[in-house]
Amino acid sequence: MKLPEARAGAARRLAAAGIEGAARDADRILAAVLVVEPGRLRLLDRALTAEELAGLDQGLAARAARQPVAQIVGFRDFYAHRFRVTRDTLDPRPETEVLVQAALDLPWNSVLDMGTGTGAILISLLAARRGAVGLGTDISGAALDVARDNAQIIGVTAGFVLADWYEGVTGRFDLIVSNPPYIALSEMAELAPDVREWEPHGALTDGADGLSAYHAIAAGARDHLNPGGHVLVEIGPAQGSAVSILFAGAGAETRVISDLDGRDRVVLARFPA
Repeated sequence: MKLPEARAGAARRLAAAGIEGAARDADRILAAVLVVEPGRLRLLDRALTAEELAGLDQGLAARAARQPVAQIVGFRDFYAHRFRVTRDTLDPRPETEVLVQAALDLPWNSVLDMGTGTGAILISLLAARRGAVGLGTDISGAALDVARDNAQIIGVTAGFVLADWYEGVTGRFDLIVSNPPYIALSEMAELAPDVREWEPHGALTDGADGLSAYHAIAAGARDHLNPGGHVLVEIGPAQGSAVSILFAGAGAETRVISDLDGRDRVVLARFPA
């Protein structure tokens, strides 16, 4: 089967399975099988080998079962780098790049990333600010293994430790960042099956009202920040006010930052010296 025919057939198969963005996802899967970038597919015109066809079939079957493309191909591009992704980590979202950019607009030389997952936030920050130091924590040892691999592949030196929020974290930092589990338990059923059935629930929801992590982060921030330090946390689009109140109650000056779609996405909290 020639590549153009395989490409068109893959898109039709995913569309028939009800996958939104079928052509885009089919291209990402096919490109990963061929070890090329998706944009080069239209430039190629050759027959696929039996092994490549089997790999494509396996990838399409997984996507039809609603497995996220990043898990199927094994990576996600985020900010300026490519990150390995597994079922033990959240798939880094483009919206989280808002937090990275906001952090790079601040003065800091040391950063703590809690709930680091793939390490996408921490590694992106340290890669962009050479000479800075950073620590990533997570409650999942498997996620930390992925983060360590990503740091090594991208060429960033960072520390990674198993920790439940501030538990076991010593020292102080100029900046604390986190994309914590902020989906309320009552909202989990509304998530797309791609997320609900495939990504780690502990990284999605706190099993309560979606605010538990912010209580913990705000309560311990001052004890883990250098004077005048900042906290940046990703939030759900309806959580700006509630999260801001939590940090204000802990003594911070707060501001809500919107994403490119105009939705509340990040709370910035500054703790005065």
